Amino acid sequence: MTGLHDPLPLPCGQVLPNRIMKSALSEGLGTAAHAPDDRLVRLYRRWGAGGFGLIVTGNVMIDRTQLGEPGNVVVDDDRDLAALTRWAKAAKDGGTSIWMQLNHPGRQANPLATRQRPVAPSAIASGVPGLPTPRALTEAEIHDLVRRFADAARIAESAGFDGVQIHGAHGYLVSQFLSPLANQRTDDWGGDAPRRARFLLEVVGAIRAAVQPGFAVAVKLNSADFQRGGFTEDESRAVVRQLARQPLDLIEISGGSYESPAMMGRSRDAASTRAREAYFLEYAETVRRLAAAVPLAVTGGFRSRTAMAGAVDSGACDVAGLGRPTTVYPTAAADLLTGGTEELRPPSISLGLRGRIARSGTLRAVDGALDLQWHTDQLHRLGAGLDPDPARSPWSTALTMLRRNGLDAFRSRRGTAGGDRKSTKFRVERAVGRYLVNPGFAALDRVGVRSTFATELETVGRKSGQPRRVPVSVLFDDDGAWIICQHGMRSGWGNNVRANPSVRLRHNGVWRAATAELRPDDDVVARARAFAPHPALAPLTAAGFAALQTDPISVRVTFTD
Repeated sequence: MTGLHDPLPLPCGQVLPNRIMKSALSEGLGTAAHAPDDRLVRLYRRWGAGGFGLIVTGNVMIDRTQLGEPGNVVVDDDRDLAALTRWAKAAKDGGTSIWMQLNHPGRQANPLATRQRPVAPSAIASGVPGLPTPRALTEAEIHDLVRRFADAARIAESAGFDGVQIHGAHGYLVSQFLSPLANQRTDDWGGDAPRRARFLLEVVGAIRAAVQPGFAVAVKLNSADFQRGGFTEDESRAVVRQLARQPLDLIEISGGSYESPAMMGRSRDAASTRAREAYFLEYAETVRRLAAAVPLAVTGGFRSRTAMAGAVDSGACDVAGLGRPTTVYPTAAADLLTGGTEELRPPSISLGLRGRIARSGTLRAVDGALDLQWHTDQLHRLGAGLDPDPARSPWSTALTMLRRNGLDAFRSRRGTAGGDRKSTKFRVERAVGRYLVNPGFAALDRVGVRSTFATELETVGRKSGQPRRVPVSVLFDDDGAWIICQHGMRSGWGNNVRANPSVRLRHNGVWRAATAELRPDDDVVARARAFAPHPALAPLTAAGFAALQTDPISVRVTFTD
């Protein structure tokens, strides 16, 4: 009989002192230069004293030009080795092993944090609103990313971390390579399931070759994407079978993505799942034999000592992972193992609205985003040296979301079956522009109100051949101006410019002749930030553009008169 108190020997030679793991939670507590600071040290000192058998950090990025969110720590060279060492030591001083989770966002790169165009296996946009279409990686870039994962692991080992976990779940880059929806390459990195798994296997091999034999290497893997046409449980089982032949120390099972967040349990409401708590335990049972000597961890849904102990004792998994509950109960493992508590019950986070609006998909999505942010707020309290605040109002969190992420924070983070979200989003925003924004600008113009930030662009209609005027946000310079075509080739005037680059732009009340050029390779997020009247307002300006655009393209206008 195996219990939660029992140690777990790993293939690399490390021994976990017990079977409760603090799973990865993205902290967003890096400095402006993407280094760990004292907030992370304070946070992990609390967790290090929490009795966990293992602590896994939040996602650490391997490329500072591609970030998952503001506040990510980045390890792409050894410039922050001293700070990384303090971070690792904070957890280890409490007697707990700490592994660094390594990640690349791929097409889920956050437009508020990433200044370059996202990259991905294929140039296919995510279903998450507000994220731009990525650029497909070249083969040379793929090899470079494999090297970056290995370099980051080597640096983590130098800093005193005990291992690394490759984030291969939740719709990030490794998961994108595995998914037939995101990876539609026809070379050796895509196509059939074995080739889609190549990137993950290459990363595992490169990391193992870069570190010492006693350094742990783990993978976080989706049981499925929970999207029609996506990564399936059968494909996941095939990947587990391949990973079992690699020198791995742990496979953590999760599921879903930010398009279909099964890892939060909101779409997993079967009675059997509720009774057993863990969202992915049934899947884990089907791969226990396939994983062979590689231990399995299951994260998502565990709340009671009885459920965790039962999962470990049955052999369905070797480790029970805790995520969001550890933000409210930083000593959760010690409390459970010593009998100080029988279950962890963090509050249910919701705006608490009732009636028809409470049943809408939009509100459910907002509540899901609020749930994540509410727990992030608890992390920030711990990082500030404060205690958790279980009574914190979700409405306070909603204000925090708006402040940190702009209006885009309240967009749905889930795909909608049976429809194109971007098309729906575009139709709504086009209607807003046609019936509210455009008439508003016209009315202001009639009474003589002008703005240096907004003006009018005149193009030639493709079908009518007649002048077409549209209000635009503009950034003037000596030779012309920059405009962001918010809906790209979904926009009428964007297609007009492509067909006929001769335009007119109103500047200081005077119509000036110009030529317009679509610049799809321009960094549209950085360009949006440049529109801000003050550097401190750049994130808000970028967020405002992100909240009102579908597939944006920068447009360069050059005066010809």
